Amino acid sequence: MARRHIRVVGAMLQNAEGRYLITQRPPKATLPLLWEFPGGRVEEGEPDEQALAREIREEMGVAVEVLEQALHTHHEYPSYDIDFRVYRCRLTSPESAIQHLRVHDHRWVTLEEMSKYQFPDADAKTLAKLLGLEA
Repeated sequence: MARRHIRVVGAMLQNAEGRYLITQRPPKATLPLLWEFPGGRVEEGEPDEQALAREIREEMGVAVEVLEQALHTHHEYPSYDIDFRVYRCRLTSPESAIQHLRVHDHRWVTLEEMSKYQFPDADAKTLAKLLGLEA
């Protein structure tokens, strides 16, 4: 049986204080209650930017402007592969309240504070790149 390949996009959203938005996965989701960069799966034929804006709207009820790709990594989980691309994004209305529509919780954290949160392996690899811990 062929391995599943899943394309996933994530948002690197930074607020005016320089903190990054991370969200917590729902208790009944795959990899429950782990923290991650907000985002999700890209549908067949959907451009990354469109998928990311859709996922953010569906998960948190806010609109984002998707900017340039910041990071790209590939991760092999036991039964599937993830092609994970993170894009710098900007909230189109920074005053909009983040809702927990399809996320359990959210936090605005500094890069240094991210080590206090448990991330899925693909996000952890991306975080290591972001922090300059991995080439």
